Amino acid sequence: MDDRNLEVDEARRLRQHESAKGQLDRDVTERLVDRAESRNTVADVSRLDRAADRLHARAVDEAVDTDVALGRARGAARLSQVVDYLFFVIYAVLGIRALLALLAASSRSGFVQFIRTVSDPFYAPFKGIVSSPAAEGGYTLALPILVALVSYVVLHVAINRALRMVVHRKTTV
Repeated sequence: MDDRNLEVDEARRLRQHESAKGQLDRDVTERLVDRAESRNTVADVSRLDRAADRLHARAVDEAVDTDVALGRARGAARLSQVVDYLFFVIYAVLGIRALLALLAASSRSGFVQFIRTVSDPFYAPFKGIVSSPAAEGGYTLALPILVALVSYVVLHVAINRALRMVVHRKTTV
């Protein structure tokens, strides 16, 4: 999920929340002033009270809904950051493995063995999908790793879009 978009969305929702709280304050103040200055009939006062009650209830509901939405957005943003971190680690490990294969790094090296061990769970489903062209000297273009990287990018975007839908879901019809 794009952190900048989340910041913009959260700022917009926070402004709406503050606006709703301000509306509550104004409604209550108007009601008190109106009652204090009232020269209206009993029917007018009753009608004004009912209207003020409706406005007040609507403002309270809106403030509560916004508060819930802000909490949901913060949780989704935090989860999105964790998802981003995990996928960036996967990208880095697979990218290093592809680079090591391209440079014909020695498979006896401890670092190469470490990278292979760490990346195998993410690379295994893609082994053998396409062949990896090799050049003299053991230089290999590991195309299955590139397929894996593209697949993980698509999965990463899909997860973040799903989180975005959770944040912006409608709770009422």
